[in-house]
Amino acid sequence: MTDTLVPPLAAKKDTVLEKHGDKRLDSYFWLNDRENPEVIQYLKDENEYYQQMTTHTQAFQKDLFEEMKARIKEDDESVPYLYNGYYYITRFEKGKEYPIFSRKKGSLTAEEEILFNCNEMAKGQSYFNLGGLNISEDNKLASFSTDLVGRRIYTLQVKNLETGEILADKIKNVSGTAIWANDNKTLFYTTKDEVTLRSDKIHKHVLGTDVKNDVLVFHEKDETFNSYIAKTKSKKFLVINSSSTLTSEFQVLDANKPNDKFKVFQPRTRGLEYNISHFDDHFYIVTNKDKATNFKVMKTPDNATTKENWVDVIPHNDAVLIEGIEIFKNYLVVEERSNGLNKIRIMPWNGGGEYYLPFEIETYSAFVGTNVDFDTEILRYGYQSLATPYSVIDFNMRTKTKEVKKELDVLGGKFDKNNYKEERVWATATDGTKVPISLVYRKEVKKDGNNPLLQYAYGSYGHSMDPNFDSTILSLLDRGFIYAIAHIRGGEDMGRQWYEDGKLLKKKNTFTDFIDCSKFLIEQKYTNPKKLYAQGGSAGGLLMGAIINMAPKLYHGVLAGVPFVDVVTTMLDETIPLTTGEYDEWGNPNDKLYYDYMKSYSPYDNIKAQDYPNMLVTTGLHDSQVQYWEPAKWVAKLRVMKTDKNLLFLDTNMDAGHGGASGRFESLKELAKEFSFLLDLEGIKE
Repeated sequence: MTDTLVPPLAAKKDTVLEKHGDKRLDSYFWLNDRENPEVIQYLKDENEYYQQMTTHTQAFQKDLFEEMKARIKEDDESVPYLYNGYYYITRFEKGKEYPIFSRKKGSLTAEEEILFNCNEMAKGQSYFNLGGLNISEDNKLASFSTDLVGRRIYTLQVKNLETGEILADKIKNVSGTAIWANDNKTLFYTTKDEVTLRSDKIHKHVLGTDVKNDVLVFHEKDETFNSYIAKTKSKKFLVINSSSTLTSEFQVLDANKPNDKFKVFQPRTRGLEYNISHFDDHFYIVTNKDKATNFKVMKTPDNATTKENWVDVIPHNDAVLIEGIEIFKNYLVVEERSNGLNKIRIMPWNGGGEYYLPFEIETYSAFVGTNVDFDTEILRYGYQSLATPYSVIDFNMRTKTKEVKKELDVLGGKFDKNNYKEERVWATATDGTKVPISLVYRKEVKKDGNNPLLQYAYGSYGHSMDPNFDSTILSLLDRGFIYAIAHIRGGEDMGRQWYEDGKLLKKKNTFTDFIDCSKFLIEQKYTNPKKLYAQGGSAGGLLMGAIINMAPKLYHGVLAGVPFVDVVTTMLDETIPLTTGEYDEWGNPNDKLYYDYMKSYSPYDNIKAQDYPNMLVTTGLHDSQVQYWEPAKWVAKLRVMKTDKNLLFLDTNMDAGHGGASGRFESLKELAKEFSFLLDLEGIKE
């Protein structure tokens, strides 16, 4: 890489931030104004510096993009599912970036009816996302929403599927999804606070009426809660869900009576989490009631829903996390997790012969798919592993036979899953905890300590990082890389306690787990510090920021995507999206105990004069989840504090938000940038 160019230096404009008598000097606080031309110019200067410094890799980036794209079947389509008399299909056409949503009436041989062609809808837009597609019960109308910026703020509209007409009803600033009542004319939808983007209000709209007259059905005033609207699989109830990190509350309404009032299912109680499904005349509840840390399944009559009426269906098990349920006429299907692995449990309602679906390896991911019909003995589920492409499988719960409806095609003629080895190994954390790591690499790779290795993790919000198949990773594996997923605390990979032990005042376990996994991989001769790379995005970007402050010499390079790195300042700013709703995840820094703890690990606040790894930091100007100024400030401060001559790049997508580019293949171009960064550091040119 070129080393003669001088990187841009952001102007220092000192701002003193004071809380609890503690003063923090922030020289780059001014970068939080996206309307300031000086800010935009700085971001453009960083982009230009990155482009010029990597000019020599641009041809390779293009080759990587074409290589990854070539593995993807362009004229692809989803496995159809039957709902209310129609088979629904999502498909892609060759050379097109966006999906086409269609359906066929009664039979897969029927004439295709195109509902939405997103390629046409996206014309002239630098960003496009279709959200909230929902069909009325009479199959004649579809509500849909569009986001043209990437901040997850949608505009809701309705299409007449018989005439193709877009109705005059148009509602702005919605969360994305609207739900039909059973009268086929009443829509319930969620709007967002215009400043914080918190989903806080549920409205009711009747087709053909002025939006200004829409009824406010519910206003969630607690700033730590978000709300959304849904309908039960039974189609009998409309459901409002209000939830925070630790607490949930549902309200239900007969879907045939949209003008009645919603009734609270069980009033919110701090620390009580529950989720509901309806079948026959009962609600089935997945809940942590009665200190069921790993959750249990209960049920209650649908006319007596408060918790004193709940009775156990599946009791709590300290070793098994219940992640969700799917209800059928003759079966209850339970998604579980034990010893870090997905399990799917089949339980006949008649009480006879429950069993688990068999899975043979330890680096797989399995989950219940789209199952919209009660009266069927077929369970649709998904299966994949680090070396096995994603499959959609229909399993007959009575005969215990399965049919693979589709396995993801990996084109190009070069992929053979038998060429790769998958492993699950266990690192020992500083406090003695065993942390699982999933690995995949080509079989010819030797454990001699000389392999480049990319270690990925997330480690927040209880999100488990299952070992999913990703055809893009083949571009690294086939060039000698090992790919590792560290299942660190803060996720829920090993059960609910795994999450509890990686948040709030135990958050540092997330960072030390990742570092201890890195040390283990080095000790076991998978790699060495000059060939070890780390990757994380969003809250995983916080992880990246923390580990380079704590153990910078362990890593040769770091990929940090949309990183949450200015923890204290963000969590003190209640106008920023997500802040108030995340006090139960990170703590509320208005409390000095949490302020001090956050400050002790916040990546931006803990930058010091030391050598740092080579780094590529990416962000989006319109990001609503992690504001662009966090990575911008972080990079600006790193530039003046670091004592090394290693590479430091900030690449800002000026047209996108948290999820990056919106096109199907445009996102591969961003990935090609990241991979070329790693491969160039390894001296791999092709």
